Amino acid sequence: MKKRRAVLYKMDIKNRMWTLCVLYILGLNICQTAGQENSTQMYYIKLIVEDSAIPNVSAALRPFVKNTNVKVSDLKMTTCCWKVQGATQCSCEPSFRWSETLCQEPGQKCCGRESCSFTNRTAAMCVSNETVSIRGSITLNGLEYYKCLKGKDFEEFKQCDTSLMEKMKAVYSTMAGFDTLTISKYRVGSVIADFEMTFANQIKQQYLINGSKSLGSNLSASVYLETTGVVRLFMLPRNQVCYYDTPTLTCEVQEDLHTQPVWQLKRADKVFEIFTGTEAEVTRKTMETKVFLRNISELWAGEYTCIYPQVNNFIKINHTASAVLNVSLLPSIDITMTPPFPHCSGSELVTVKVTCQIASNNESYNVTWTEHKLVGLFPVTNDALTANVVASCKNSQVTPDVTCTFKNRCGEERKASAAVNIIYENEKFCPADGDWKDTKAGFEAVLKCTSGTGQRKRKCQTGGSWDIESSSCVTVKVNDVLQKAKIIDTGLGALDENAAEVFSLLHNVTNDSVTINSSPDIGASVSVLFSLGQKIKSIDNELTVADFLASSSNMLNSSLEKSWTSAGDIGNITLAEAYLLSLEKLIHKANLSHASETHNVDAVVSNCNQRSKCSATVFNDSVELVGQDPGDVKTAGFKELENYLPNHYETYEPNSNIVSVTTENRQFQPTVRINFSLIKPRPRDVQIICVAWDNNTRNWSPKGCEWVASSNGGLCICQHLSSFAILMSRSPIELKGLTQLTLVGLSVSVMSLIVTLAIELTVWSSVVKTDQSYIRHTAQLNICLCLLVADCCFLASLKPSYDNKEMWCQIFVLLKHFSFLSVFFWMFSLSSVLLLNNVFVLHAVSRKTYLRMSLVLGYVCPLLIAIITFLCYDQGAEGAYYSSKTCWLRYTGLLEGSIHTFVIPVGAIVFFNVFSMVVVIVKLLDRSATTYRHNETEKKAAVTVIRSVILLTPIFGVTWMFGFAVMLVDLTTGLMATATHYTFTLLNTFQGLFLLLTTCLADKQTRDVLLKRLRRDAAVTDSTTKLSQL
Repeated sequence: MKKRRAVLYKMDIKNRMWTLCVLYILGLNICQTAGQENSTQMYYIKLIVEDSAIPNVSAALRPFVKNTNVKVSDLKMTTCCWKVQGATQCSCEPSFRWSETLCQEPGQKCCGRESCSFTNRTAAMCVSNETVSIRGSITLNGLEYYKCLKGKDFEEFKQCDTSLMEKMKAVYSTMAGFDTLTISKYRVGSVIADFEMTFANQIKQQYLINGSKSLGSNLSASVYLETTGVVRLFMLPRNQVCYYDTPTLTCEVQEDLHTQPVWQLKRADKVFEIFTGTEAEVTRKTMETKVFLRNISELWAGEYTCIYPQVNNFIKINHTASAVLNVSLLPSIDITMTPPFPHCSGSELVTVKVTCQIASNNESYNVTWTEHKLVGLFPVTNDALTANVVASCKNSQVTPDVTCTFKNRCGEERKASAAVNIIYENEKFCPADGDWKDTKAGFEAVLKCTSGTGQRKRKCQTGGSWDIESSSCVTVKVNDVLQKAKIIDTGLGALDENAAEVFSLLHNVTNDSVTINSSPDIGASVSVLFSLGQKIKSIDNELTVADFLASSSNMLNSSLEKSWTSAGDIGNITLAEAYLLSLEKLIHKANLSHASETHNVDAVVSNCNQRSKCSATVFNDSVELVGQDPGDVKTAGFKELENYLPNHYETYEPNSNIVSVTTENRQFQPTVRINFSLIKPRPRDVQIICVAWDNNTRNWSPKGCEWVASSNGGLCICQHLSSFAILMSRSPIELKGLTQLTLVGLSVSVMSLIVTLAIELTVWSSVVKTDQSYIRHTAQLNICLCLLVADCCFLASLKPSYDNKEMWCQIFVLLKHFSFLSVFFWMFSLSSVLLLNNVFVLHAVSRKTYLRMSLVLGYVCPLLIAIITFLCYDQGAEGAYYSSKTCWLRYTGLLEGSIHTFVIPVGAIVFFNVFSMVVVIVKLLDRSATTYRHNETEKKAAVTVIRSVILLTPIFGVTWMFGFAVMLVDLTTGLMATATHYTFTLLNTFQGLFLLLTTCLADKQTRDVLLKRLRRDAAVTDSTTKLSQL
């Protein structure tokens, strides 16, 4: 008969068995509690017997207790042990397992194995697969048990402890399979008693709940229990999990607990709840729950616990099961060389130190090295990650390389290789420059960032000169946020909670502009938003929304402008595009009910259900939607972002904040009216276009948007939803041919004025016979002279090609201002004398008086106005006194700008001239024909003066009426404004020609004298010719 023995010696089995029975029955009688139901007491006894004796134990006990109140039942063998080479080898019987306590002991590897070897310690005993361990606490609210807080040596403590123990045993010992109950300690917080219980087999959970409720009711206490054994956890693979495995963890229960199980992972003293995500899948059935892991990494290593929580009033029970998942990792390898580009400077061999760097983890790797086309490879003793290699300088056609291979406990491998790029004799290279070592021409030098993560790179051009350094160094804080953002949806933690944590961290990081004041940091921060925008489904927490808006606003601070403009792309879109796209998605998902305005981002929500109009305001930009039932309308405004988005309109620049409008009803196609507050005031004649961001063309598009009118500033009407902005032309509208027309007209006028002056000087002695004719021709002569100076200045400033343009433009503006004013003041002097002579007939103005008055009016007054204007407007500064684009006085608004120092005097003079003409004409018509019979010549001269005033007033007055209209109308208003500009240009530039035609050639007296002079000159010329022929 085969025998298994724990100790090889002979003993009297019968005597031992009877002793056992006596002790067993005595123990049962002693340990029973005074409950209403029968109590249960379990005993564990270690027997050293032959296995053939086991069936006889139960038979021997039954007759012994036949007539007592004690029932002995369910006697089972749990563990079999035997001696093997100085150690005790034990195995668990079917339906038994190694205890959780043994599994958690350091150095033991019993869990999951059928047998286990014990040395230098007593062999452990297996426990039933149905054994249930309970740890709990009971919070006692009354004063009765405060004595339990005293020291263990006090009698009051012993009485209190015994009383509580009896009441607890009275409840729990009546449950089938009850084994032990111990109170481990008492804590303050009312009075909290921590205890432990064990049950030898499964217990009905309703019994446990009812018993705990009864105990809580009797003691006016709340009870918390955590069970082990009710839930069983299985893991496949059972022991080591390899890197490419897809492990499955399964929790099973033997009865429906009527609750949803929860999975947790404990790693580095932090507990994560596990959900279905990109790397994990959680399934739940009535009696089973599973976790499938798809992508194993160090994130998933740790202790897994499944929990079935049950809560009933003041009773809370967590049924738990745990297992440790030990992942055999594969590292990310960064291979570096020192020097990075070995230089053959007269030697035949070069030595390079190669290091394979990996992040620190608990995996023990087997590292091996291999080489190709190298002279030698020598791993460094006591440093498996470093090797020295020797390369030859003779064969430049071969590129040697070295490879390091990391093998984990599962035998899985990961390799990293690097070429040994040698700078051979006479090859071009970039010499060392600061941190940068000698680098072979055509290659890129790479350095690790010292104050963050990432790399610095610098290209050595083929000619042997260094290129500009490019850096991807991201500060540690920003990189940590980015890495957390990338894994929020893996299933490790709730998605919303992970997102809230990332937004909070991002807010803290972006609060310090110094932390993100680099292109890589801004890029990483936007990548966080981009990642979150793609992963999360909603943002409902008020604090999370605040963190999201605040961090987004911080990224747009004006102090970070340089970082934005020099930043790289994210994928195939620019950084600003990624930011806008992310913000649009996140705002659409966010609950903005309690959102507040931040410095650079303002977002509001409007509930527009069952309404045909909906309005909102962000950063003083008002938005109105017209349409049926758009639902919730979310409007957001962004400052500074308009400067960073791509703009393919080279002649236009952004001149407003960006306003984004989205609706809950995606099928809604409204009419959107946006009244933008312009960043810079729109100058006159400058075109504005309303645009929307087009994600397809990745550019601003005017499609579906219209700028209403110049009078409304920044009012846009669009027929779709998007992100909107205003683009303003960098220069005013230029009418075709207007410059050429001006050039031709001024040239003709200058020539005409010169001819007019020549005619006046030629006929002066013949036509100036009376005081009236003297007055008229003096005024005409000075008007022509002033207009000639003004036109010459216009010609000179039309297309300046000289140095010191601003100085000359300033001088020309002053001269033109003075000259044009002089023209009108000479007209004023002419009409004034005419009015005076006709109203006060007996007080005719003499030539000398008229000349003095005219010089004062015609030159002194305009000069004073011009100089005072020059001094008052910032001493003639550009932008205040004049515009460098037009070389003329500035108009900034009604009664604003230096132009009004010209407009007001001219308007007054034109009005006075018209008034004078009317008065003089009425006076002439009222007087009898005999009044002027005694001096017919004076009468004709007066009529001629009137005619001159009548002709000159329209020439200059009507012209400048169109000039005033040009000043008031805007070219963006349409055809009428265009026609006004062309009309004014024609009238203004050809004024010299009009003067020649009206004052000289249309005057009969002047024309007759001129023709007479020309004939006389012609006759003299003919006589001279004939005499010369003789």
